[in-house]
Amino acid sequence: MPSHAPRIGFIGLGIMGKPMARNLLAAGYELTVHSRSHGPVEELAGEGAAVAASPAAVASVSDVVITMLPDSPDVEQVVLGDDGLASGGGEGLLHVDMSSIDPTATRRIAAALAERGIAMLDAPVSGGERGAIDATLSIMVGGPEVEFRRAEPIFQHLGKTIVHVGEAGAGQVTKACNQLVVGANIEAVAEALALARQSGVDQVAVRQVLLGGFAASRVLEAHGMRMIEGQFQPGFRVRLHAKDARIVQSLAAETGAVTPAFNVVADQLDQLVRTGRGDLDHSALYTLVSQEAAAS
Repeated sequence: MPSHAPRIGFIGLGIMGKPMARNLLAAGYELTVHSRSHGPVEELAGEGAAVAASPAAVASVSDVVITMLPDSPDVEQVVLGDDGLASGGGEGLLHVDMSSIDPTATRRIAAALAERGIAMLDAPVSGGERGAIDATLSIMVGGPEVEFRRAEPIFQHLGKTIVHVGEAGAGQVTKACNQLVVGANIEAVAEALALARQSGVDQVAVRQVLLGGFAASRVLEAHGMRMIEGQFQPGFRVRLHAKDARIVQSLAAETGAVTPAFNVVADQLDQLVRTGRGDLDHSALYTLVSQEAAAS
């Protein structure tokens, strides 16, 4: 790593954040971390990361601060709240939010940071835990082009598909589109495998054939066997996809877009959360389809 490489702060070490931060450490960056959970912080400290007691403290020793947090209020608190990174960062700091949040919140945060001389990129990701571990994430970036170029070498240690899609909030709009497609695809795969089972046809064989034809998809490949085997340990939790679904529907309402197929998925995700399954993987949509088929 060259001596002029930026010092990076990383806030939020969950299922996605911890492996992403680890990849930056492995790439040789000077890394300072902070998270609500002490376990991942201690783990990364043992691998060479410095630890800061607050977002402000992270910002004070960093050139670039990455956040990977659950929802819009979390990002707003970490960035603009008491002891937030805005209060610890000086002019020239770059904040890269890789969370999936509401585009309106993103634009509001970006404007507040700009008043302090701090630039912001919204750079949500797709690829799940496996993509985070393998550094093969798809990264969709909104914000100023010059700041994208500044962050691009960092992104290259986190993902494979890295695209600047527009100004502030554009990354989050792109992520909403991604979550719409992924959610609808999970629902379609769940319905197809449930239909096969109800019809007395081997689900494994059905999946194998579908993967060889026009119905093939990453969801069928990654989640098909999880559904068949009933293995729903979280790679991406239902409650987070339900949050993303609300963003999709809000954005559709604001813009006049229509999402009739996805509205079904959003209702199913909410039902999973209401029935205590919010911490399962989003492929657990299959459990609802199966229950409804069995009850009919």
